[in-house]
Amino acid sequence: MSTYMPKSGSIERKWYIIDASGKPLGRIAVQAANLLRGKYKPTFAPHVDCGDHVIILNCEKALLTGKKLTQKYYYHHTGYVGNLKSIRYDALMKKNPEKAMRLAVNGMLQNNSLGRKQIVRLRTVVGNQHKHEAQKPEIWKDLEGNK
Repeated sequence: MSTYMPKSGSIERKWYIIDASGKPLGRIAVQAANLLRGKYKPTFAPHVDCGDHVIILNCEKALLTGKKLTQKYYYHHTGYVGNLKSIRYDALMKKNPEKAMRLAVNGMLQNNSLGRKQIVRLRTVVGNQHKHEAQKPEIWKDLEGNK
């Protein structure tokens, strides 16, 4: 019996919705990263991009547990000498909660060209409305059966 190797042209991609309201940011990011990679599929191969599209709703209602809101920082460098910028997560969640969710998911993907292809299929939305109704997305239920 030979090992099945998925081809990039034969992969069917579905659309899934994850509701982040009242759930920890890291737990939502893990579920989204697994869907983007396609790890739950029986045809998963780590060297092939076989993941699905993910829409995360209510990013502003995701929770950060413990003291992460006041003690966790996001850093980025502008490219100029001495310009390391930082923003605390409580300000980031107020100003741009989609970016906080995207950063969490991106940190759980591979750091290569495959991960860069996968993060393109992530859509983060503030609020409950999205513009991808034509793709007929399904609501993702995690392994515990929660929506």
